[in-house]
Parts: sequence; structure tokens; C-alpha cells
Amino acid sequence: MATSAAPLPVAGYDWFLNDDPDEPRLSYGMAQSDDVPLSLMCAPGSGKIGLSLATDRAPQRRSLTVESGGDSETFPAQVEPSDMHDGLYLVATAPASHPVFQRFDRLGWLAVWNDDQRAVMAAQPGSESRAARFLEQCR
Repeated sequence: MATSAAPLPVAGYDWFLNDDPDEPRLSYGMAQSDDVPLSLMCAPGSGKIGLSLATDRAPQRRSLTVESGGDSETFPAQVEPSDMHDGLYLVATAPASHPVFQRFDRLGWLAVWNDDQRAVMAAQPGSESRAARFLEQCR
């Protein structure tokens, strides 16, 4: 069930933007660590976003559901081995113009469902604009 209430940020976690001109990347995790549960990447102007969710177990379904501010969507996904940790990555592609990303652009938070587990990823105060900058590069 989607919600439009803004979640509270988790201490130590935030969205980090890498403005690489060839492949911008927006990652949610802890600064200066390998603890990065979700990364979004794109080719500038492609209109497509790659999502990569770290997981420690094989998912029951081959899909990734994202939500923000009451909008949600489920995208087909593939499972890939992780080169960063002992787990796996659930990898999907989504249109940058999808309403869930438009909400993320405005609100600065995204929730991701992996099977029945929901992870909410909210920006720390002052970093909400990173999502908007990333999505502008992708569109």
C-alpha cells in the first residue's frame, strides 16, 4: 500500500549524486562506505533509469516495486551476482518520466519493495534536490 506522508530520514543515510557526464549515478547509502542498498544510473538524455537494489537473499519474484508520494510501479528485474558484497543485485530499467520518479523528483524520498520487504529511502534535510538534478540529467 502506497503512502503520501513523507518518511523521516534515517541517521547516517542519504542520497549521494555522482555527476559523471557519461553515467550520472544517484545512490542511497552511508557516505564513505559500501553500505549502498540502492543505486540509480542513466545515460544522459536517455529517458531511462537503471535501478540496482542490493539484497542478501534470492528474491521470490523477479520484479522491483518503487513508490513515492502515493505513486508506485513494479518493473521486471533480473538477479545478478554482487561484486561488492556476498549478496545479489536485483536490477531493473524504468522510464525516467514515470510518475513515481516525478514524485521522487519533488519529494526527495523513494521506497523500494523487494518481495514483502519495504525499504524507505528519504533524503536528509538540504539534500532533497539531488534527486531532481539526477532525473533532469536522465530525461
